[in-house]
Amino acid sequence: MKTLRWHVLASVLFASVAFADIAGAGQWESLFNGKDLTGWVVMNNAVFTVTNGVIHLDKSTGWLRTEKEYADFILEVDWRGLETNYNSGIFIRAGLEGKPHPTNVWQINLKETAPGQLLRGKPEVLPSKTTKFPVNEWVNFRIEARGKKLTLDVNGARAWEFDGLDADRGYIGLQAEGKRIEFRHLRVQELPASGVPNEK
Repeated sequence: MKTLRWHVLASVLFASVAFADIAGAGQWESLFNGKDLTGWVVMNNAVFTVTNGVIHLDKSTGWLRTEKEYADFILEVDWRGLETNYNSGIFIRAGLEGKPHPTNVWQINLKETAPGQLLRGKPEVLPSKTTKFPVNEWVNFRIEARGKKLTLDVNGARAWEFDGLDADRGYIGLQAEGKRIEFRHLRVQELPASGVPNEK
């Protein structure tokens, strides 16, 4: 009888710990404190600054990456171009090799003529399905990476779904492509392998 009670108690404790791990994995984490670039690393001489509560990208090349690597996650970010023919990008599961940008990196384009285009290095994987946005207009991107699957929502509407990511984990990055652009409200939610996102 004592052995049976011990096994039941052990099972309950194990289930409680497992539940706590899953619950803790679905919390939103801010990637930008609105004051400085804490939590980020400037790569290859890019010029990123914090101005008026936004991350400001000046005319330079290189990129800005998170200090931490991510595997499965949801990323939300607002961005806007500050000049005609603006150009930038969001890197997904990026590595450190390559200059001025990571080699063969997965990128969601922020180019004026192709916002939301999916690239693998330079080649196009999915075309842009979003009309271009005017200069100075804030746009919201919600990006979800889960295993080999990647989805993009633009201003709350699904833009596309893709199944074929071949990078397991890496850094989230903001591309400097010689044009002025700004970012705000960056947050990330790490996802467990089989967990459910917390929408709060």
